[in-house]
Amino acid sequence: MLYGIIISFITLICILLIIVVLLQPGQKEGLSGGLAAGMAGGASMGARRTADLLSKTTAVLATLFLSLSVLANFAIDRSGGTQSTIQQQTGFGDPIEQSDFTIPSQTETAVPVQEDFEIED
Repeated sequence: MLYGIIISFITLICILLIIVVLLQPGQKEGLSGGLAAGMAGGASMGARRTADLLSKTTAVLATLFLSLSVLANFAIDRSGGTQSTIQQQTGFGDPIEQSDFTIPSQTETAVPVQEDFEIED
């Protein structure tokens, strides 16, 4: 249950992180300059202040993402044992059973034997 909640928070943070990174300015003005000019008539917040806000938001979201990822590792329910789900379903996790192996010289060859034909002149 706790693991599912943490994963949903991680997913939400990933989506927000993608949006914030895409809004950051590139080498030129970027999207943040256009947003800052459109917000409140362009007087309250400049492109530089928007870039600072986006940088800080990116750092906070990245820190939350890393912290929740580590926390999710400890929240995984490990009461099922040491075998994986695939090993439990197929039975391959069991130790190798003692088998009756035959000596290789007593088994048939996998390659068919080709008979020699003589060519008469």
